[in-house]
Amino acid sequence: MKNRNSVICCITLTLVVLAHHLLLPGQCTASLVKADKVVVIKGERSLLLLRNGEVLKTYKVALGVNPVGPKTRQGDKRTPEGTYHLDRRNARSKFYRSMHISYPNSEDTVKARARGILPGRDIMIHGLPKGYGYLGELHRMNDWTKGCIAVTNSEMDEIWTLVSDGTPIEIRP
Repeated sequence: MKNRNSVICCITLTLVVLAHHLLLPGQCTASLVKADKVVVIKGERSLLLLRNGEVLKTYKVALGVNPVGPKTRQGDKRTPEGTYHLDRRNARSKFYRSMHISYPNSEDTVKARARGILPGRDIMIHGLPKGYGYLGELHRMNDWTKGCIAVTNSEMDEIWTLVSDGTPIEIRP
């Protein structure tokens, strides 16, 4: 009798999980599938996680305090525009987790050198500064970073899980 109850319990649990995936596919997809591309649309303050061209998840973001136009030099407080990669992550960032964007690429560096300036560096997707997690979505009321892309801490947890190192990121105007 005990084995029969265990089998019934296991079958029931399996059916519940399957029903959940069949009835609520949009909610389950993101938790099971990793993104193969990240797209940021600066004008919409949106970050999209994509898989095979399909949007898995969308987040609202805050950008650099001077968001219009591409990053051209160190200290301009702009978020870059172009195609890069998320090349490493930092669980011990001064912000709640961060994922480094491979800015500047060789084109950015050549342009900056031709003008005799530094292109800038350390552009990230990150959560809120340590001790400010309580702000949650309120942080998006203004662009406040030095050129990074900021999300809430819970959103950063999702992105951390769904995006692998090496994933391409396209940052559009």
